[in-house]
Amino acid sequence: MNTNTLQNINVGVDTGKSQLDIYIRPLDIYFSVPNTEKGVKGAVKTISKHQPQRVVIEATGRLEMPFILACDKAKLPYVIANPLRIKRFAGAIGQRAKNDRLDAALIAHYAEKVQPELTKLKSENIRLMSDLVIRRNQLLSMQTMERNRLQILPKNIASTITPILTALKNQIEKVEAKIAKLIDTTPEYQAKNELLQSMPGVGKILAASIISNVPELGYITNKQASSLIGVAPVVRESGRYKGKRVIQGGRAQVRTVMYMAMMSAIQCNPTFKATYERLLAVGKPKKVAIVACMRKMVVILNSMLRDGVMWDESSAKN
Repeated sequence: MNTNTLQNINVGVDTGKSQLDIYIRPLDIYFSVPNTEKGVKGAVKTISKHQPQRVVIEATGRLEMPFILACDKAKLPYVIANPLRIKRFAGAIGQRAKNDRLDAALIAHYAEKVQPELTKLKSENIRLMSDLVIRRNQLLSMQTMERNRLQILPKNIASTITPILTALKNQIEKVEAKIAKLIDTTPEYQAKNELLQSMPGVGKILAASIISNVPELGYITNKQASSLIGVAPVVRESGRYKGKRVIQGGRAQVRTVMYMAMMSAIQCNPTFKATYERLLAVGKPKKVAIVACMRKMVVILNSMLRDGVMWDESSAKN
């Protein structure tokens, strides 16, 4: 019988730009390696010897990806964890001290007690599409900042901003072209893309964002879909206290793209326009009305993907 299986081996990995700090629980093994190809390879080799139940690493954005790709190749069970959940776990067990070893040990402890669901790595094309959508959002943010500066700075400085806006516009167009090409050359995305874009208000960017970041859509309940994207209101009540219901969590990157898409949808899609105007008429703030429309959009898109049907305005009103 494998003694490591009986011990329930869990590994916590604290990610840094230059190094990875690794703690193996309950063996009390700690070591660090450079966050380089050679360092990652050595770490995975050492971890594999102990046949862990889970290898948990915090999501940082990009720094963890070389390690994750190496774990996937070595067929190690890994989890890309939400840093907020680990922070809350630290608060729950009363851990306030911080250093690299303690952080790695905390992540391993979290893995053992919470047993988070294993992560499934997206295909290379899915990851590329997700990265392109993120990059487009970054370029749009820079474009907005430069446009705002153009409005408040003296006119004689405008000549330094206009070329930057032109360059950003060109880069945005190039990124959008890459997204479109990726979808057009990947058969498994084409049908899904066609269904999504059949809804007025859903463009190529929102479709790409959903395909790359919410692959579960169409396979889950409407309630789960709303929670997954973070447009389901969360109840805040305790005893006599009844706070406002707010949205929280979910996949913020998709939600941001969907919010911008809804600004267009309430103009061109009669279903969302009617819902938006009805909510405003009963006194709902504009942002609340938009989020409610987003929730309606998620539910309808989930049903469309589940049933494999195109947009139908008459069905959407039900």
